[in-house]
Amino acid sequence: MQFTTRPEIKGTFGVVASTHWIASAVGMKILEAGGSAADAAAAMGFALHVVEPHLNGPLGDMPLLWRGSGDDTPQVLCGQAPAPAGATIAHYRAEGLDSVPGSGLLATVIPGAFGAWMALLRDHGRLPLRAILEPAIYYARNGHPVLPRVAATIDGLSDFFRDEWPTSAATWMPGDRAPKAWSLMRNPELADTWERLLSEAEAATGRAAQIEAARHVFYEGFIAEAIDTWMREACVMDASGARHKGVLTGQDMAGWHATWETPLSVDYEGWTVWKAGMWSQGPSLLQALRLLDGSGIADMDSRGADFVHTVTEAMKLAFADREAYYGDPLHNAVPTDTLLSRAYADTRRALLGPNASLDQRPGRIDGFAHQADAAIARARASQEASGGGVGAGEPTMAHLSEKRGDTVHIDVIDQWGNSVSATPSGGWLQSSPVVPGLGMPLNSRAQMFWLDEGLPTSLAPGRRPRTTLSPSMAQAPDGTRHAFGTPGGDQQDQWQLMLFLRFVHSGLNLQEAIDAPLFNTAHFQGSFDPRPVRPGHLMVEPAFGEAVIADLRARGHDLEVAEPWTVGRLTAACRTPDGMLKAAATPRLMQAYAVGR
Repeated sequence: MQFTTRPEIKGTFGVVASTHWIASAVGMKILEAGGSAADAAAAMGFALHVVEPHLNGPLGDMPLLWRGSGDDTPQVLCGQAPAPAGATIAHYRAEGLDSVPGSGLLATVIPGAFGAWMALLRDHGRLPLRAILEPAIYYARNGHPVLPRVAATIDGLSDFFRDEWPTSAATWMPGDRAPKAWSLMRNPELADTWERLLSEAEAATGRAAQIEAARHVFYEGFIAEAIDTWMREACVMDASGARHKGVLTGQDMAGWHATWETPLSVDYEGWTVWKAGMWSQGPSLLQALRLLDGSGIADMDSRGADFVHTVTEAMKLAFADREAYYGDPLHNAVPTDTLLSRAYADTRRALLGPNASLDQRPGRIDGFAHQADAAIARARASQEASGGGVGAGEPTMAHLSEKRGDTVHIDVIDQWGNSVSATPSGGWLQSSPVVPGLGMPLNSRAQMFWLDEGLPTSLAPGRRPRTTLSPSMAQAPDGTRHAFGTPGGDQQDQWQLMLFLRFVHSGLNLQEAIDAPLFNTAHFQGSFDPRPVRPGHLMVEPAFGEAVIADLRARGHDLEVAEPWTVGRLTAACRTPDGMLKAAATPRLMQAYAVGR
């Protein structure tokens, strides 16, 4: 038996996994109360807003995969809302900007996570809304042990909060002091917001009506009104080094609804893998699988240099296409069929050479070649980028250098076989000031956009930013259903690809595959301000061993060896055809947990 840091959880009643033990305990509580996977996932999501506020919040965004027990395929729930009506390139250029700031009010899009949770509960939940929100209210009101990374983030921004974002200082620094690690941290204003929302929603009769009423309160009632009123006057410092007003309005919020969509998928070695659409980075994992099919990856040691090198080079090619071609397909043409085709992968696979590539190499697709040229030019311009200003970017794996964090993830399978994989994010405490009276900051997902015309990711009203958020589902040849994912911005689909390949080719169980050493590259254009490019970069955990690390250096990789047990925050769950449920969570950062029975 191979040693693992913790057992693979097994049972038949239900399993949950998330990036924080409190959220996982909340999810199991909901399953024990007779809730479905939808109920448990939503309650976990609201709890994570409280206990990991540096990584996600109620005004953030979220893609989610749902698969009902009798469904042949999952559905995608899009909680990635679009840019506001006033978010035009002309307006941002008139503000003296050549890029969307990585923090502050101009970085926000319409908040989508809450609407997505309400749609999930409406369509697939069983419990009343109060049961879903009560754990989050409890921890916001009574306190939770604040993570060291949360405390460090607040402490590092304490002067900035006092001087520039006083509403954030009032929320995160009660008594004008940053919290100490593991002290009790409260957010009574957020608890009050949820209590008021519930009070108004419960004036309606029946579970479904109350959920719809809550959605109305959020997007058209007092929450939207508070945001609208504040945004009319607020002018705050952002990552550009200047103060700007935002463009989000209550009217923008009132006009948006979460949507159910058909996922994209590919078959690989008898498995099927599903991801969200081209408005996410999820298809990059699907493209990488196409490239690796026929590469000899099945015969490689998943802890060896050949495996690391080949997967890295495939990811570089897939992510180069992400930068050139991905975007909201409702607003621009995306060559999806070509990108996911075997024929296209066959032409690209020849580029997987013996040495590390230092070039950006998007494919050239008829009718879209100008987008490939533009992506190469953007990467070249960003290659020397440094520093994004206060609160810029996503806190993606920043614990590697700054002792902070990344985003969050949730996997759930209930007793009936319904499953959820969700990656909530946005609304980080360090990227936008708290909206007065609500206890929650806005998101900063608009930084995904470019202020150049004619791109699939050009800023435009009503267009969804090409998010990095990317939950996964897969089905094995024997019918076993998997749900998995991770925080980590541009690294999300890289780490999930390794996890999946170890399921398929190495025969590892969930915990063994998660515990195995991980790697990732920052070779391609980064998604977050200041959008760095590091040609040939490869970060590996030292558990690969000195011989593998030396081999990779010899192949030309610009190697960065991480501290032990620091790369990735994967969680996973699965259900076998006989009804056995399994779950696992990473030991890295010592806070993710899987629970089940």
